[in-house]
Amino acid sequence: MARIVIIGGAGHVGTYLVPRLVEAGHQVVNVTRGLSRPWLPHAAWAQVETVVMDRTAEEAAGRFGAAIAGLTPDIVIDMICFTPESAAHLADALEGRVQHFLHVGTIWVHGTLTTVPAREEDPRSPFGQYGIDKSRIEDMLLDRARRGRLPATVVRPGHIVGPGWAPLNPAGHFNPQVIRDIRDGKTLALPNFGLETVHHVHAEDVAQVLALAIDNRSASVGEAFNAVSPAAVTLRGYAEAMFRWFGHAPALTFQPFDDWKEGVAPEDAQATLDHIIRSPSHSIAKAERLLGYRPRWTSLQAVQDSVAHLLS
Repeated sequence: MARIVIIGGAGHVGTYLVPRLVEAGHQVVNVTRGLSRPWLPHAAWAQVETVVMDRTAEEAAGRFGAAIAGLTPDIVIDMICFTPESAAHLADALEGRVQHFLHVGTIWVHGTLTTVPAREEDPRSPFGQYGIDKSRIEDMLLDRARRGRLPATVVRPGHIVGPGWAPLNPAGHFNPQVIRDIRDGKTLALPNFGLETVHHVHAEDVAQVLALAIDNRSASVGEAFNAVSPAAVTLRGYAEAMFRWFGHAPALTFQPFDDWKEGVAPEDAQATLDHIIRSPSHSIAKAERLLGYRPRWTSLQAVQDSVAHLLS
């Protein structure tokens, strides 16, 4: 079994990933700032070595990559890398020193889509700093993998949900008041005709893809994998399902986006625009074929698990 160092392993995905790896017999080291705790208790955490480290400060001092390499990992999983400079710093330190490096990316590397569901190999047109930076990280890591310099795999989650997470809601933003209003049977206004899509994934299923990538190293090195539910949902379909889940008939109205945004907070309107302009819908066929990925949760089931905990 392997010694696995997880950078940022106590968050939502780590809540499921760490116990899975420990139960598989791996030695797990969680590198953390010490501020996060797993959202669900599990006895496996008693077997995890915790290393408190401030990534930002250590990178600024030029020490982070060497510190991670000094933990003598066989495998490194980086959950919290957001800039190409940060990724290159760590990759430089780990070249020739690890058996497998896994980077948690994002489906936002695709930007706008031409065909749906989008496959990993489809052309990408990222926009916005987050998507552009994540795309550059991915290109750099997979290029190193192809050149035999770093055995890297990229996992691209969708909108992660699960216990402790305020889910991306049917209005396309994160304000939990929308869920409360649906619970109370209040009418919900949606932008346009509510036909744009969002693509959720339960944190447990992201953990599944990462674990399967480790188990199937020869098939996963040099590859990127979408980690999403079996199917995206439209805002309208999502809203109608949530009304029914709370025992109400759907109560929806529709407005052109420019009119709709006048009725919500500016930050919520911007979040909605960021999501609907991309309208993500992604294929999991590659992960199914190469890794044996079988999502446990549909989009709606994953959201409902989040909501059940949010409102409890």
